[in-house]
Amino acid sequence: MPSLRFGRYRWLLALLAVVGIIWIYYAWTAPAVPAWRKACGKSSGKVVDEAVCAYRQSADYKQAEGKKTDADLVAASWKAADEDYFADMDRAATKDPVGLQKDLAPFVPGITPEEAHKVAVIGRNNWIVWTAGNDRFWDVLATKSFGNVDLLKTVSSFPGAKFGRDNRWEYLGLVNEPCFEKAPGPDPARFGLYLDRRKAGCQTDPFENEVKYPGVKLGARGQKIDKDGTVLPVGSLYGAASGVVGLRLFPNPDFDAAAKAKWDWRRYYTDPTYYNDKNLIRPYRVGMACAFCHVGPSPTNPPKDPENPEWANLNSNPGAQYFWIDRIFGFDQDYSNYIFQLYHTSRPGALDTSLVSSDFINNPRTMNAIYAVGTRARITLHWGKEKIAGAEQGNRQFNEYLPANSPLSAFYKVPDTVFTPRVLKDGSDSVGMLGALNRVYINIGLFSEEWITHFNPVVGGTGISPISIAVGRKNSAYWVANESQTPDVALFFLATAKPDYLSLAPGGSAYLSTDKAGIEHGKEIFAGNCAACHSSKLPAKAQSFFPDNGCNGKNYLTCWNNYWRYTRTDPQFRSEMTQIVKSPDFLEDNFLSTDQRVPVTLLETNICSPIATNAIKDNIWDNFSSASYKELPSVGEMDLHDPYTGQVSQKFTLPGGGRGFTRPASLISLWSSAPFLQNNTVGPFNPSPSLESRNAVFDVSIRQMLWPEKRGGNVMFRTASGAMLPGQVDVTTKVSYIRLPNGYLPRFAADALNWFAGTHFITDQGLRIGPIPAGTPINLFSNLDLDVPEGFWAKISHFFSTAWTVLRLTWTLHQIDADDPPAVQSATFRKVAPRLISASKCPDYIVNRGHYFGTQYLHDPAGAPVVGLSDAEKEDLIKFLKTL
Repeated sequence: MPSLRFGRYRWLLALLAVVGIIWIYYAWTAPAVPAWRKACGKSSGKVVDEAVCAYRQSADYKQAEGKKTDADLVAASWKAADEDYFADMDRAATKDPVGLQKDLAPFVPGITPEEAHKVAVIGRNNWIVWTAGNDRFWDVLATKSFGNVDLLKTVSSFPGAKFGRDNRWEYLGLVNEPCFEKAPGPDPARFGLYLDRRKAGCQTDPFENEVKYPGVKLGARGQKIDKDGTVLPVGSLYGAASGVVGLRLFPNPDFDAAAKAKWDWRRYYTDPTYYNDKNLIRPYRVGMACAFCHVGPSPTNPPKDPENPEWANLNSNPGAQYFWIDRIFGFDQDYSNYIFQLYHTSRPGALDTSLVSSDFINNPRTMNAIYAVGTRARITLHWGKEKIAGAEQGNRQFNEYLPANSPLSAFYKVPDTVFTPRVLKDGSDSVGMLGALNRVYINIGLFSEEWITHFNPVVGGTGISPISIAVGRKNSAYWVANESQTPDVALFFLATAKPDYLSLAPGGSAYLSTDKAGIEHGKEIFAGNCAACHSSKLPAKAQSFFPDNGCNGKNYLTCWNNYWRYTRTDPQFRSEMTQIVKSPDFLEDNFLSTDQRVPVTLLETNICSPIATNAIKDNIWDNFSSASYKELPSVGEMDLHDPYTGQVSQKFTLPGGGRGFTRPASLISLWSSAPFLQNNTVGPFNPSPSLESRNAVFDVSIRQMLWPEKRGGNVMFRTASGAMLPGQVDVTTKVSYIRLPNGYLPRFAADALNWFAGTHFITDQGLRIGPIPAGTPINLFSNLDLDVPEGFWAKISHFFSTAWTVLRLTWTLHQIDADDPPAVQSATFRKVAPRLISASKCPDYIVNRGHYFGTQYLHDPAGAPVVGLSDAEKEDLIKFLKTL
C-alpha cells in the first residue's frame, strides 16, 4: 500500500493536500480573460452581458437617456423570429389559424386568427431556437466541469466515437434535426469539425439569416483570424442549426488568430492532453434552447425511424423522456470517472436541475410534460393564491402584456398577490406563470455573466446569493428580450399542449381494454384511491378545506391534513367522487392533478427533491419563489435508512421554509410517460418511442407502482407501515476516481502533491482522488453539505466540521489500494461512511421507494383503515388509467 512521506505528519499533510486542492480549483480553473471582455465588467451587479458589452464598445454607442437602459436599447433592436418553419410540428397546429384563435379566445378575447398564428409561431420559435446568449455559459461550463461537459462534441459525428448522427437517438436520446445528414468527413469550412450538414434540396433555416437577425459583433466575430484572410462570421442572433434539436452553433468570439493557430481538430477529438485544457478555445460555442429538454417524439405519431424523424413526428411538449444526461455530459462514458457515475444516477429522461447552481443534493427529476395549460391555469384560481413580497414582485405578469379583459389578467392582483401553477416538482416556482418560465432560461445560462457570480458552478463550496431580477433587467439585453417573448411561449402552449390519448393514435385502440365493465370498475377504484391528488374536478366541499384560495403559507399543513382526512374517512367524498369520475365529461378540462403540495411524509418517496434549497429565502432562486412558499412549515420527520444495510438509521426532521412537499404529477397521457415517480426509477427503459414499446414499458411500470414488492433493488428496507420492501440505492458500478486533468492543474502543484503524497493521488494524467470502491453509494459524496451557512460562528463551526469530514475521507481513500480485493476495498471505505452520512445534506439513499396508495404498504396519517386493493381491482384500475 502506498504511504505518505513523513508518516507521523501524514494527517497534517493530508489536510494540507485537501486545502491545496480547494485552492487550486479557485485559483486555476478560470482561463485567461481576453482584453475585449474586461470592458464587460466582472463583479456581481456591475457585469453586463455580451450584447450590452458589444454595444458599449461600438462606434455608435450613446449613453442611454431617461429610463431607457442600454439593455432596453439593444433588446429593442432585435426581432422575434416569426417564420413558421416548424409548421408540421405539434399536430400541425399552426397550419390552422382558426383553430388557434378558437383555443386562445377564452384567454385573449378578440384575438384574430392572424394574431393567434403570429403569437403561436413566435412562442414556438423561442422554445426551439432561442438560446438567450447562453452559448457563453456552456463554453464556460466546459472548463468549470473540468472538461466533462462539451456540447461541441455532443453534436459531432467523429469516426471512432461512441455516438454520432447514426445512433444519436439510441445512444444519447437526443432528437436528430430533420433535413440533416452525417458529416462525410472533417469540414474545412468549419475548422475540421465533424458537424452534421444540411441535405441538398431542404429549406434553408430562416433563423440563420444574419441580415434579418444580426448577431452580436464582439471579440473575434467579424474579424480576420489568419493571414489567409479567413474571417470569423458574426453569425445570427439565433445561431446556426447544429443537427440536434435544441442546440445551436455560434462563432466563438474568443477564437482569434492566436486561437486558430493552436487549433487542431484531430487532437480535439482524440487527445485528452489537448482537449482537457482550461485554455482551449473552440471555434464554436453551443447554445441550448428549451427544446433540448422538452421536444420529443409525438406519442401518437412517433417516427418510424427515431434516428431520422420528420418535423411531423415531433411535439414541443412531451419532454425529453429518452435522453441520457450521463452520456451527453460525459461524452467518453468512462465508468472509472466518479463524475460520470454521478451523472449516471439520472435515469433516461431525468436531470438534476440544480446540477450547476449546486445545492449539494443530487436529485434527478424527470423532464416535465406540458399538457392542458389552460385547465391548469384555471384551477390556480381555486388553489393557487400566493403572496409575493420584495424582489419577488419584480416578476413579469400577464397584466403587462394582455388586454384588461383577458382572464389571464386575473392571475395577478397589484401589488402582492398571484394565482400560480407550480411547475417544479417541489412546488417552489410560485410567483406566476411567466416568472416560472423566465427562471427556466436563467437555469440554462441566460445572463450567465451575472448568474455565476452568485455561486460556484457545479462544485459549489462558496456562499450563494439570490440573482436579482432588477439587475438582470438593467444589465442584460438577452434578459429584456427574453421577458418580452415568454408571454408568446405561454400562449403557444395554451393553444397547442393537448392530451395525447392512446385512442387517438393510429393503432392505439389495440392496446386499450375492451372490458367495459372492468374500466367502469376501474373508475370507482380511481375515485377512492387516486382522485384526491390526481383530479382537478372534485366535490364542492373539497375547496372548503383550503380557505383563501389555497391556504398557502404557514397554515398550509393543517389545511392539507384536514383535506386528506376528509378524502379518506368521509364516505360522502368517495360517493361524490365516483359520480364525477363516471361522468362522460370527466376528462374534459381536467388537469388530472390538484397541483397542490403533498407532504413527502405521506408520499414516502425519496426526500432529496422536496428538500432542495435553491428556492428558499436568500438562495439563488429567492426572487422566483413566493413569500407564501417561504412560510411553509415543516412536514415532520421520516425514517431514513443506512445505504448499505437498508436498516433504519435515523429520524430525519424535514426542514421548513418551503421544503418537504411534492406536487402531484398530472396523469394526462400517463400511458406514454413511463417509467414513473419523480425520478423515473419505477419501471424499465426502452429507447424506442413506438406505441408498442411505450405500452410495454407502461404495463411493467404501472404494475411496479401498484405492486411495490416488484420494484426490485439492492437493499431491503422497512416502510413507515412496518413492511419490508426492496429498494434501490445508486452505487458505483466499478472502482472510480474524482479526476482533475493536468490541463486544469498547474504543474508545480502536481509536483508538490506528488512529493508529499507519493503517487497515490497524482498520475501522469493529473490529480486522481480515490480509489472509490465499486458498490459505494454515490450520494455519500454528492450530498456532502458544503453549503456555507449564515453567521460568523456558524461558518466557523461548519468549516471545522467539513474539514474534519474531508480529512477523514481523504485518509480513508489513501488507505485503499486499487489492487486490493473488492471486499477489502469496500470494508475499508465503510469505516468512513457513518461520518459521510452525518455530514450529508440529504441522507436519503433509496431512490425508488414510496407512493404506496392503493396498497397495503400505505401508512395513512388520517388514521383510516388501510386495506390494499386486490389484484383484480388493480388490474381494473390499470384498464382505466390507460384511457387517460
